[in-house]
Amino acid sequence: MNNIGKYYKRFKFGEDNFHRLMKHRIRTILLVSSFYDAFIFEQDGRLSEQVFGEYRQLNLSTAPRIISVPTGDEALKILEDFNFDLVITMMRIGTLSPWEFADKIKAQKPDMPVLLLINVKNDLILIDKTSEEMQNIDDVFSWNGDSTLLLAMVKEIEDKWNVADDTYNGLVRVIILVEDSIEYYSKFLPVFYQQIMKQTQKLINTELDDVNKRLQMRARPKVLLCHDYESAVEYYDKYKEFVIGVISDVKFPQENELNPLAGFNLINYIKQHNSTIPVLLNSSESENQQLAKKMDITFLKKYSKNYLEQVRHFIKNNLGFGDFIFKDEDGNYYGKAANTASFEKQLRLIPDKSLLFHSHHNHFSGWLAAHGEFLVAKRIRFVKIEDFDSTSAIRDFLINAFCEVKELRLRGKMVRFDPQYLDIEDVVIRLSEGSMGGKGRGLAFLNALLVSMNWEKHYAELDVRIPRTFIIGTNEFDDFCEAHNLEEFMEKSDDKSLQNFFLQNPLSEDLRANLREMLQNVHYPLAVRSSGLLEDSQSQPFAGVYETFMLPNNHPDLDVRFYQLCTAIKLVYASIFKKDARNYIEGFNFKVEEEKMAIIIQQIVGSQQDRYFYPQISGVAQSYNYYPVFQMQHEDGIASIVVGMGKAVVDGLRTFKFSPSWPHMNILSPEDQIGEAQHNFYAIDLSNNDFDLTSGEMATYKQIEIDKAGEFKCLKYVTGYWDAYQKKFVDGKFVKGTRVITFNNILKYNNFPFADALKKILEIGTAAFGVPVEIEFALDLNALSLDKKAVLYLLQVRPMNVNLNVHTLRKENIDFKKSWLFSEKAMGNGKYDLQDIIVIDPKKFVSTKTLEMVSEIEQYNSSFRAIDKNYILIGPGRWGSSDRFLGIPVKWNQINYARIIVETTMDNFRIDFSQGTHFFHNLIAQNTGYIYLDKDGQLDWDWLFSQYVIKRGKYTIHIRTKESIQAELCGVSGLAVIYR
Repeated sequence: MNNIGKYYKRFKFGEDNFHRLMKHRIRTILLVSSFYDAFIFEQDGRLSEQVFGEYRQLNLSTAPRIISVPTGDEALKILEDFNFDLVITMMRIGTLSPWEFADKIKAQKPDMPVLLLINVKNDLILIDKTSEEMQNIDDVFSWNGDSTLLLAMVKEIEDKWNVADDTYNGLVRVIILVEDSIEYYSKFLPVFYQQIMKQTQKLINTELDDVNKRLQMRARPKVLLCHDYESAVEYYDKYKEFVIGVISDVKFPQENELNPLAGFNLINYIKQHNSTIPVLLNSSESENQQLAKKMDITFLKKYSKNYLEQVRHFIKNNLGFGDFIFKDEDGNYYGKAANTASFEKQLRLIPDKSLLFHSHHNHFSGWLAAHGEFLVAKRIRFVKIEDFDSTSAIRDFLINAFCEVKELRLRGKMVRFDPQYLDIEDVVIRLSEGSMGGKGRGLAFLNALLVSMNWEKHYAELDVRIPRTFIIGTNEFDDFCEAHNLEEFMEKSDDKSLQNFFLQNPLSEDLRANLREMLQNVHYPLAVRSSGLLEDSQSQPFAGVYETFMLPNNHPDLDVRFYQLCTAIKLVYASIFKKDARNYIEGFNFKVEEEKMAIIIQQIVGSQQDRYFYPQISGVAQSYNYYPVFQMQHEDGIASIVVGMGKAVVDGLRTFKFSPSWPHMNILSPEDQIGEAQHNFYAIDLSNNDFDLTSGEMATYKQIEIDKAGEFKCLKYVTGYWDAYQKKFVDGKFVKGTRVITFNNILKYNNFPFADALKKILEIGTAAFGVPVEIEFALDLNALSLDKKAVLYLLQVRPMNVNLNVHTLRKENIDFKKSWLFSEKAMGNGKYDLQDIIVIDPKKFVSTKTLEMVSEIEQYNSSFRAIDKNYILIGPGRWGSSDRFLGIPVKWNQINYARIIVETTMDNFRIDFSQGTHFFHNLIAQNTGYIYLDKDGQLDWDWLFSQYVIKRGKYTIHIRTKESIQAELCGVSGLAVIYR
């Protein structure tokens, strides 16, 4: 999937296609006029200045640049060297006549438009548009000193260039203007364009509040200027589905003869195809008014005093720019709509006969298109009354079209809180303003990207999205700290006092109102997560440093649920200032005052089983695998998954590992897989809806043993049975054996494309971020039992700090005689010079005493922090695991001065290496080397213990070598060596 640019453009511009309109623009104009005419334009008329002013006033794009030359000969020379979009020539241009000049241009550049601009009234009698000499002059205009004429000339050419594409791509409307008098249309056309643009601009200002205003100006109706009957009919036949009005003279050429009734003939022709199209006839002859009245055609007398005001009235009320007036065929009034919101509301209220009247005449689509609702207009445009069984079905169709388009437009966007958005998927809702923080930025970007990718085209059985997500911006955190004078209190407070400080003070009134209104409509379990400004960046991930709380959100009393949510938010705020977090922040040379906290409130993915709520599968996937095995490559990625809540993964408990590029390949042997299999899982305990969050993140969790969850339906997708006799895993309802989490139904048998989707997401994430990424996800399989799609929810995305400037280390170049440690499974890159080693004494290690070991290690780390010195840390099991029986459960701030960390195994304590924790992101961010010693690794314990001992603890030994020792780690090969 290397279509990241395409997806981003689809998100950025949406489905309205405004960006695809007006592709062909006039940016440079060659004006050919005598020195005198040029002087008059620039000095008397200040042409360039006025043109720029007109463009700016109408909020149009950059005004075209005008280059002037005095003669046709000079113009032909400059045309050879430079590109122009339009040529405007005057009558007197040296030795060449304007038509000879046009002939020479068209001979070289047949598509170049050439307009003749007459500034002497007497010259009008010289113009015969039907003569052969005029064939290469595209149109003729008469200068009256008004610079808006130039704007109209430019727009008239641009409209004819773009009308075919813009009606197709954007359902842009068309107005046909028929007039053969050069003098009259030179005055009328600028006024008409100004009114069209001002009315469009007025609609944009009332309908939109985003950056697309200028883009939507491109969607104004196209004006097609015609000078004879045949041209008008040709345009109408070609664009009749898009024509919203016709403004016509009465007397103009038809069949090459001036016909005094040509306008009436044209209107008769058009009315045969569309009897309801708005028509305006212009004439200076009063007798035509009587005939127009008989034909029920709006008539205006040219040069009348209020002519322009009547034209404005016609545009506003007949071409869709004004209010939509709901009536019936008898003219009875039922209401009006000034904008699309009130239009949608009126659709629910008007009587059937009004609905049928407007539907029959297709009034809705034209008005909606004029008001920028192209998607709705497109959906209803070709639907006929005969397609429905009843009027109520028509009404439902129209209302649903609005709702569907509204949801389509909002997908992937961030919107301010409004209860109407709570049921719309794929939006991120702001509960307060300010920065979204690290996690929030990643989620918002991920959401925008996902909705642009059309997953249904890739997978029929699987949907991919983010859960419903709300963000409290950092402004609330700033306001809270300022309103309650946190700075004064913070200096002399411990963790407990700070926590109480936050709990005792209220959140802002506006936020509390939004939270309460949200909870009135939201009844699913909620995750309350941190999203600090410093979190989840590539250089400092801050992963797992702050609190996260899971709320059942099922207490019958709204006030209790509201209190629980506010408490969780305030506890996340307080977690910034806890000792561990402060030490962590300062370890990256930041100050606590630099951190600001946003909050993510997210729907917890999963379904209810008995009294528990959890996802069937959750996990972490990385697009870069530090330890590829077999034929895997680093770029194939790695995933760690579990049954239940993802806390088991991020805390470094037992997980199932696979590569999304090689889902059928077992990383472990079947026997090892049994030993490393998940024995229990985390779930939200729905029966416990009255809990104390100050006791910690585990307040709402329940750990359930796999063996005791046999009745849970979801396990059929993820478990198999170990047949000890055949020494393989088998599946089936009536199979006997030891039940083991295998995920075979998901990965091996490919019941649906989970692994492939994960692979594509990692590829897209890597392309989007420009570096490898890590994602957290949860898989909801509950819909499969209902013959619906499974849903893969992406909970978080963050960049990985993978150093691609790799230090090269090859096994054949290692001097093993001089080394005391070697491994083929190392993470990190570069050379390290160190002298101090902290090692867990293998003779004293007991897996039940790992908590006591933590305190010893923390003391060593504090002493090294005090002198700003690094060390090597060696011990058995998983460093940083929250399961104290799998390793030593240190936190990052307790070992953050270790420059190399070594994970060893013992005969009675062999634990599979884990890559799936927040802990390892901190290692990567600080380029701390991490070495895993399996059976193929080497560690010379005799040499190590022969070195000078600084201190012996109850479980640890502090060793210092006489000279600095050098370690080398290779980020690509995974090799590591430490020399004596």
